[in-house]
Amino acid sequence: MKEIIIFARAGQGAITTAQILGSAIVKSGKYAYAFPHFGAARMGAPMNAFLRYDDKPIRLRNQIKIADYSIIVDETLFSFKNPAETLKPQGIAIINSLRNFPLTDTKQIISVPANDISVEITGRPFANTVLLGAFCAVTGIVPIEILYESIKERFKGKAAELNIKLSEAGYKFIKKQ
Repeated sequence: MKEIIIFARAGQGAITTAQILGSAIVKSGKYAYAFPHFGAARMGAPMNAFLRYDDKPIRLRNQIKIADYSIIVDETLFSFKNPAETLKPQGIAIINSLRNFPLTDTKQIISVPANDISVEITGRPFANTVLLGAFCAVTGIVPIEILYESIKERFKGKAAELNIKLSEAGYKFIKKQ
């Protein structure tokens, strides 16, 4: 079983991110289970969404403390903490950031300027779907086309088109590296 933590603030799309990614993983032939965790119930409060996936049904329902992957929508949540602390050995964190983070022997932290990419495309900072595209490019867990299908299920019309463009931009950003 593999585990993913999504770090964000309430209103930044962490739950949507987990649902879309979980749907894409299921479409890829695996089992997935996504669920949120809230602290204070207010816009902007730190929150997490969790996702587990496996080749067999998932019965575990507890929070994830240390994951195989993390997607960090808001880098300010890590002002005083290294994102590598959220990862198992060989883990990968994809963070919405312009800065480079200290390297570790067995963990990767990949910075993606997701807000900048989103503002360029939409005029607004929708980092979560940019990071989903980057996640697909980095991990290869889900083909980008299947991610697009899951986005189309979650969003309709213009919103679907924009989110597909955002995820495609995140995917291409990683592939250019």
